[in-house]
Amino acid sequence: MVEKKRIVFTGHSSGGAIAVLATIWLLEQCFKFDNSSQVSPFCVTFGAPLVGDHVFHHALKRENWSHRFLHFVMTLDIVPRILLTPLSSFKEELQAILHFLCPRSLYFSLKSIGNSQLVTFFYSTVLKSALSISSYRACLCMGCTNPSLGALTAFIKLTPYRPFGTYVFCTSNGRLVHVKNSDAILQLFFYCLQWVPGQTLSDFAYKSLNEHLQYELKLKQCLNMENAVHLDGLEALQLSLNNGDDHKMQVVGTASDDLELSNEAMLCLHAAEEWEKQRHRNQAKIDANCHKIEEALKFLENYRATCEIRELSYYDTFKCQTDVEDFNANVRRLELAGLWDEIVEMLRRYELPDGFECQKEWVDLGTRYRHLVEPLDIANYYRHSKNEDTGSYLVKGRPRRYMYTQRWLEHAQQMTAGSSLESCFWAMVEELCVSSCNNKPFEEARERMLELENKALGWFTSGKLGKDVLLGNSTFVRWWKTLPKQHRLESCIASFMDGEENLPTR
Repeated sequence: MVEKKRIVFTGHSSGGAIAVLATIWLLEQCFKFDNSSQVSPFCVTFGAPLVGDHVFHHALKRENWSHRFLHFVMTLDIVPRILLTPLSSFKEELQAILHFLCPRSLYFSLKSIGNSQLVTFFYSTVLKSALSISSYRACLCMGCTNPSLGALTAFIKLTPYRPFGTYVFCTSNGRLVHVKNSDAILQLFFYCLQWVPGQTLSDFAYKSLNEHLQYELKLKQCLNMENAVHLDGLEALQLSLNNGDDHKMQVVGTASDDLELSNEAMLCLHAAEEWEKQRHRNQAKIDANCHKIEEALKFLENYRATCEIRELSYYDTFKCQTDVEDFNANVRRLELAGLWDEIVEMLRRYELPDGFECQKEWVDLGTRYRHLVEPLDIANYYRHSKNEDTGSYLVKGRPRRYMYTQRWLEHAQQMTAGSSLESCFWAMVEELCVSSCNNKPFEEARERMLELENKALGWFTSGKLGKDVLLGNSTFVRWWKTLPKQHRLESCIASFMDGEENLPTR
């Protein structure tokens, strides 16, 4: 039997960034082909610049891939911080600096750059940008509601790049400080790079560049010392060390001293951890609403079961609104819309854990909700003729809550994006009805009709569309019977339209 060996991608500087992309490519291949028998790859970088924005970071956390990336960073190394600065701010200076950091140029000393003003400007520019983004993120983590914060990005260009994975900061005294919280890493990027009084600014700037070339030497010393501090779950981060568990406080105090962090830095780190904990508290609140969602869905399932007794489809029964039960169903629809809109807004503001959208129970609940309630939303939309003012439901009227839950299912089942549109069946039917009412030529809408019939065939066969759709008084059947006879005879769904006996049960 062949022994399984883990593939490890590694690299220094820009080579680290390439290693990250190679690792993600291989992870995607394993995911795409569901190759669970393979050993997942791992990535180790040294002084690598940032790769990807906050969406990139969110996606890796969502897929539970973030823990496969380990980044070693010298506390003063400026290269991992370079992309905290928009390129337009120092394009020429960056090109000159990178030339002397190129491996083929290493026989030159960094002093051979010669122009101390260039190096100082480079360092100062990166530090100012790091200050801007770290302050902005700290304010968000602290729940700042000042409207001027939102206006900040209109005047100051903030970098989109964000750290992800586990960062190991290598301190000057040989200690290794592990951090996983992305916002905490961002704060350390700024606070660990600040100029120390007592040194000239140009000397400190040269030192921040020289640190980038010291990984092999310094890491050997650090790893031999086996002197590591883990700041995972930073609940012990307090400005005062007088309260809490003595051991945890000692760990935090040691890390703070090694990283030379100020009280302000400790406050920002504490805010970063509190924000992460708040995201989990938000999910707990959402989870607590599950029973409300379940109760409302059960009511609508019972409502759907009674619709056939009235010899109308679920969709048409709700659209007619002739009975008190229809009114009650509408109340449940609105209640559910409020609950799901709250979830979507939290997701849009990244106020829920990154893995929330991949949790099977929520993917299943979202799919069930979409299949049961979206037809009612479509019925309400066309009942009030909103399409005449706003446009078609699919183009202008579809709420985000259905788009999100549809994407969850498609991602979980590795489906093509947009392939799970069965809950929008009635919107497609309504638009074709509108086209027919406007006396548009048959040939003009023929392709759309064929597309709908082909999709409906798959949905009928899989049971995603119920037999109530084919009741004689349904909007769909009445429209389909207006099509030319030759088209109906050749239609791929003709056998279904002849009778319900060919339909699978739900």
